Amino acid sequence: MPTRKRPLIRYAVVGLGHIAQAAVLPAFAHARRNSRLEALVSDDPTKLRTLSSRYRIAGNYAYEEYDACLETVDAVYIALPNSQHAEFTVRAAAAGVHVLCEKPMAVTIEECERMLDACRQHRVKLMIAYRLHFEEINLKAADMVRRGRIGEPKFFNSSFAMRVRRNNIRTKRHLGGGTLYDIGVYCINAARYLFRAEPKEVMAISVNAGGAAFSDIDESTAALLRFDGERVAAFVTSFNADDVASYRIVGTKGQLHVDPAYEYAEGLAYELTIDGKTTRKRIGKRDQFAPELLYFSDCIINDREPEPSGEEGLQDVRIIQALYESAETGKAVTIPPFAKAKGPTGRQRIVRPGVEEPELVKVQSAHRTQR
Repeated sequence: MPTRKRPLIRYAVVGLGHIAQAAVLPAFAHARRNSRLEALVSDDPTKLRTLSSRYRIAGNYAYEEYDACLETVDAVYIALPNSQHAEFTVRAAAAGVHVLCEKPMAVTIEECERMLDACRQHRVKLMIAYRLHFEEINLKAADMVRRGRIGEPKFFNSSFAMRVRRNNIRTKRHLGGGTLYDIGVYCINAARYLFRAEPKEVMAISVNAGGAAFSDIDESTAALLRFDGERVAAFVTSFNADDVASYRIVGTKGQLHVDPAYEYAEGLAYELTIDGKTTRKRIGKRDQFAPELLYFSDCIINDREPEPSGEEGLQDVRIIQALYESAETGKAVTIPPFAKAKGPTGRQRIVRPGVEEPELVKVQSAHRTQR
């Protein structure tokens, strides 16, 4: 009896910036069970030539050839500047191609809604690449909070900062730059994820002491979110401060501190403190991108709706826009009602070993300094 061949989802990676080269392309080696890198899309011929040779990819396309590329694949991983997410998602959906899109989903609520409408209309899957929904430490943290290990969760706080290089796309407003879009979205999503609730009111203050390098965006933003159940979340993001990426959630019986919490280039760790006794856990570097690919491909093959969904991405953008509105007006902004965040599922518990960062081609990290 012949062996039944496993379904395989063919991907194009669209955009060959730092995240694509350092993490997404290498992740396909750990996702061979159901995912294959089929094509690359970029307007840089050197990147296309070098990376297609390295990964043995025959399908190389410029952005103007995107529609032709879509005829050869089942799914795209969109790793473009934030301002281009909507256009390339809508075009993929119209071609019947599924979309795994980097966070944030887009820059505006209207763009997110266009993406959702296009994917529904053409019956394709849309998932937002919140890699931490697949990361062991954060899955464990959500599980401990859900099971009541810290009692009733009362407040969340977080700090996420780095020193961003001058002229990086994150500092350009027209490309969707700004601290909330790039790193604040992690803090927002983590608070929603851990509380399993939605904010109903937000406030923010943005400051800029960084001079010309940050004149187009917020250099730093402090945010306050009021959740259902009289819970609060506070966080600060900055593009001009020393590296930090941690969060703490405090409950009526204990607290959980995750530090580092948002990284993919190193292992993560947490401290759980209950009645003055602290338990610590640290894991080594893991591949956070291969689990996304494996899970999303399974959703396509088995016709399941993926999580985190496009609706999840829309809610975070809705909150980001409200925070910037608050920072501009000096007033609290109400968030419309939204169904509570679903939280993790057992299918997201996928572990793959870390990968070494390959030699990068005409791209560098956003950080001015590395740890």
